[in-house]
Amino acid sequence: MLKGNFFRGLGYLGEGFRLIRQPGLRLFVVIPIVINIFLFGIMFYFMAEGFAALIAMAMGFLPDWTWLQALDWLFWILYGAVILLMLAYGFVIVANLIGSPFYGYLAELTEKHLTGQEINTDDSWALIIKDIPRALWREVQKILYYLPRAIGLFIIGLIPVVNLVAAVLWFLFNCWMMALQYVDFPADNHKVSFPALRRLLGDTRLSALGFGLPVALAAMVPVLNLVVVPAAVCGATAYWVRENGPALK
Repeated sequence: MLKGNFFRGLGYLGEGFRLIRQPGLRLFVVIPIVINIFLFGIMFYFMAEGFAALIAMAMGFLPDWTWLQALDWLFWILYGAVILLMLAYGFVIVANLIGSPFYGYLAELTEKHLTGQEINTDDSWALIIKDIPRALWREVQKILYYLPRAIGLFIIGLIPVVNLVAAVLWFLFNCWMMALQYVDFPADNHKVSFPALRRLLGDTRLSALGFGLPVALAAMVPVLNLVVVPAAVCGATAYWVRENGPALK
């Protein structure tokens, strides 16, 4: 039986958007946003160039059955949704890989703000530089977790009839991955391993899916996806403090 509170999880991203306006956090929000603008410009260019080609390639896997070809509009929508989800999470992966040292420190500052501790940024740059190797390795672990499951879902999406549920499975998986992606930042600050984090989120899976849902949707919206990443880090930290942090005490 799934545990947690889906509707409570939905509220954490909104709280994250409120938190990024706090004076002590703004600097570590602005820098990642500048990075995201550069990355989004590059990805948008390649998406515009290759989207139609990707759809045509996916449609080419359909058998030449009359009734199936008559539903080509439906498969175009489904394949389009799957490709958009892949591109959205691809943007998140690249943005987090580059900005991970900043996001780890942003999560730390956010947790201090939420727990009432004093926020001191005097040694922030030294800490960020020191944490770069560890932060990058953590992102690699998430990519290694994501890729085989993404490939499996992509293969399912190529099977006629079965692929009708592929878009739904992709969306649920993306919601789960968004929760894993961002709650990992405060979890990593507490030296919680990635496998342990998956178990912790599994214990409150409904809350995790509730948090991941609006993040996954926002990641697909141009312009909004530029600011959703730092807001998701702050929201995930609020999630950690209230949902999973107490489990470790």
